[in-house]
Amino acid sequence: MAIPPPDSPDSRLEQLVEHVVQLASGRLEARLAPSPAADEIDAVIVGINMLAEELEALNDDLEARVVERTHQLEEAQRQLERLAMYDPLTNLANRNLLADRIAQAMARAERDEDPASVLVLDLDGFKAVNDSFGHAVGDLLLVEVASRLGGVARKSDTVARLGGDEFALVILDATADQVLDVADRIMVTLSAPVPAGDRTCWVSASIGVRFAAPGDTAEVLLRDADTAMYVAKARGRGDVQVYEPTMHKAALRRVRLADELRVALTSGQLRVHYQPIVELATGRTTAVEALVRWQHPVRGLLRADDVIPVAEETGLIVAVDHWVLDAVGAQIAAWRTTASDATRLRAHVNISPITFRSPGFADDVIAGLVRRGVRTDEVLLEVTATQMMGEDTQTMAAMDALKAAGVGVAIDDFGAGCSSLGYVRRRLVDVIKIDRSLVTGLDADPSRRRVAAALLAVVDAFGLTAVAEGVQTAAEAAQLEALGCRYGQGFLWGEAVPADMLAMLPFVRMPTQATTLR
Repeated sequence: MAIPPPDSPDSRLEQLVEHVVQLASGRLEARLAPSPAADEIDAVIVGINMLAEELEALNDDLEARVVERTHQLEEAQRQLERLAMYDPLTNLANRNLLADRIAQAMARAERDEDPASVLVLDLDGFKAVNDSFGHAVGDLLLVEVASRLGGVARKSDTVARLGGDEFALVILDATADQVLDVADRIMVTLSAPVPAGDRTCWVSASIGVRFAAPGDTAEVLLRDADTAMYVAKARGRGDVQVYEPTMHKAALRRVRLADELRVALTSGQLRVHYQPIVELATGRTTAVEALVRWQHPVRGLLRADDVIPVAEETGLIVAVDHWVLDAVGAQIAAWRTTASDATRLRAHVNISPITFRSPGFADDVIAGLVRRGVRTDEVLLEVTATQMMGEDTQTMAAMDALKAAGVGVAIDDFGAGCSSLGYVRRRLVDVIKIDRSLVTGLDADPSRRRVAAALLAVVDAFGLTAVAEGVQTAAEAAQLEALGCRYGQGFLWGEAVPADMLAMLPFVRMPTQATTLR
């Protein structure tokens, strides 16, 4: 069979068919050169070449998009994995990664390596920063704290943010003394002022330490370190506590007590007792401090020190404070029916800073007094100086509103370590209560007399009223009066008693038939 010449139509058709087969097989770069004839077959060849070029360009674009999408999916996967293991704000490990690191450490410990130690720390005063300066500043503070913790930890250790202002460290291959040294260095590094944007903040930390033992799980270690941290916080903040089994039992008791307190609020188990506040010069009772008591069905009468910490830890403190305010308002209204203006007693009510910062607090107080028919100047609210933790905007706003309405405010435990002078300077308080630590032994200790005299001079300079707490002897009362203090409160004149027992105290001048309201 004769072979047609290369430029014959039959030869070009066979080449065209082969070219199409190549393109169909994926060789989009293949091209067929047209012949010099420039006829209809060459026109088809040119068209197919153009189509091949377009297909090749589309294929290249598609492959580039596939590469890009694959990269995006891989990056998204990495981001998801990071979000699952790291805190997005501080870039520290999160609780999931921390638990994994603890599990790895415990596995290594089973191979005769030293077991890990877990530290949990919570910032003291962080809420005041958020309330005063906003969450943006709070976030900057957390980032700086994370950086400082990273500077204290070794490369083999893990620093994590558990959430909020709570952090944790897993320390490997370290003795107990070395672990406690890390805790001390954390306290030192956090004691320095913390820059947060254009603000400077001061915080401290309460730290709980748990030394691991064989068989411990991450959940148990974190739980116990957290328990020890709360013990540190309860003992005055800025403290380090090593976990002991008795702490867990105490924590369980607090949980049970919290459940029982919820019942007590609605079942009539709470009481209010009143302690006299006496004018030192005359011995006349001019006011009373209302103190909450809990008539527990099993444990008997519990004092405020047993009730308030549990209420604050569980968020029940706002409800407890409002219950006490309402009960005191009812009692004042009852006294009014039998007492003249000359014998009317002003009632001091302790309020937690948590309650002070709660939304609408001042409005609720004023509305409650109006509802009971009580004058605003018949109630004074006491806030502990050592718990104020900064001049946050919500507390300041509440104090402004209360002062405008005529409700008095007192700073309790003044001189016990946090002066709260900001509130004094702004004239937001009426009464300063001198802490009992400065009163006990005042008659025998010259240094205490000098401190008390200085505090009383500050109080007098601002035109405020001073009440000395914890007065137990006549000599202490005499020394306070000599220093210019007008009022005192303490066991010298009696402890807190139910309202119907106040009249039985010889120095309390009030109607004996006053009705008691719990």
